[in-house]
Amino acid sequence: MNSGPSSAGPGGMRRHRVLVVEDDPMMAEVIASYLNHAGMLVAVASDGVMALDGFAAFNPDLVILDRMLPRLDGTHVCRKLREQSSVPIILVTALGEQDDRIHGLELGADDYVTKPFSPRELVLRAQALLRRSAPAQQQPPEPPSHLQRIEDLTFDPTTRQVTKAGKPLRFTGRERDLLEFFFANPGTTFRKDELMQRVWQWQVGDSSMVSVYVRRLREKIETDPANPTVLITVWGVGYRFGPTQP
Repeated sequence: MNSGPSSAGPGGMRRHRVLVVEDDPMMAEVIASYLNHAGMLVAVASDGVMALDGFAAFNPDLVILDRMLPRLDGTHVCRKLREQSSVPIILVTALGEQDDRIHGLELGADDYVTKPFSPRELVLRAQALLRRSAPAQQQPPEPPSHLQRIEDLTFDPTTRQVTKAGKPLRFTGRERDLLEFFFANPGTTFRKDELMQRVWQWQVGDSSMVSVYVRRLREKIETDPANPTVLITVWGVGYRFGPTQP
């Protein structure tokens, strides 16, 4: 695994650490160059086994993960990483492999890009995920607010902490985006395309991604994910969080 020389940025501030998992040396070099130029510290792994070893050694803030890898494929690596961490993961797939993209999201990836892609777009996506996943203490403080409760779930807008029956829950960046939006809009039904636009500002995209994130949220917040009582499907329309508002 190859990495940059220093984790300190201008003024001594810590640079975000990004693990790039890509078996094409030229592609890996291009991605690393753009990320370095954007101020990030980059390590590169060329296969799935190196990726898992590199993750433990490098402790990255973000992983950019190619799906097609030697030794262990990207979906297997994604599953293993998600078992131990909520670090943001961008999955890189071949153009047209929609089922593979959805499968990757179901395993826990936060975003995906399809080859061929713009390295600049990849950097922007990485920066967006890093901003959303930053610890609450590194973000501007929010004004004091009362705790919000839906059944046995409690959300503290100040710390962005969600608990279930008093126990803290862990979410990926996009999962947290969606859940916070639902807490801010309880009892309202939203279409999938509305959620894509209002939560992540996606004007176009595959609406089945919303279903994937809803499924992932239910696995964490519902007592029985197969029979949800908090995050409800409104058939033919979309999703509602909590009871209908009077």
